[in-house]
Amino acid sequence: QVQLVESGGGLAQAGGSLRLSCAASGRTFSAYAMGWFRQAPGKEREFVAAIRWSDGTTAYADSVKGRFTISRDNVKKTVYLQMTSLKPEDTAVYYCAADRGGLWLSRLSYQYEYWGQGTQVTVSS
Repeated sequence: QVQLVESGGGLAQAGGSLRLSCAASGRTFSAYAMGWFRQAPGKEREFVAAIRWSDGTTAYADSVKGRFTISRDNVKKTVYLQMTSLKPEDTAVYYCAADRGGLWLSRLSYQYEYWGQGTQVTVSS
C-alpha cells in the first residue's frame, strides 16, 4: 500500500547536476530502506544508492560514489538523489524503491517490494 512517485528527471549537460525526488504516500517508513536504481536501454537494472530510513545510513554504487548523494526528509516522506558531475553514462530511467524492514541496505532489486514508475535522466556529451 505504498505509493512512490519520482520527479526531477530531465536533460542535463555533462558535468551538470540534477536532483531527483521520490515522494511516498500510504504508509509510514520507519522500518524501511529506500533505494534508487537505474536502467539504461538494453541493460539490466542496477543499484545506485540506498538509505536506511530510521538512521540515515547510506550505501552507494562505486560508479556514483562521490558524485551522488542520497538523503531523506522524514516530515515530507521524501527521499532525494542529488546528482552532480553527471556523465553521459548516467543516462537511464531512475527508479525509487522501498524495502520493508530494510536493515542491510540491499543492492539487489528483487529485495525491494515497492517501486515508482521511474523518471528519465538524460546526460548529453
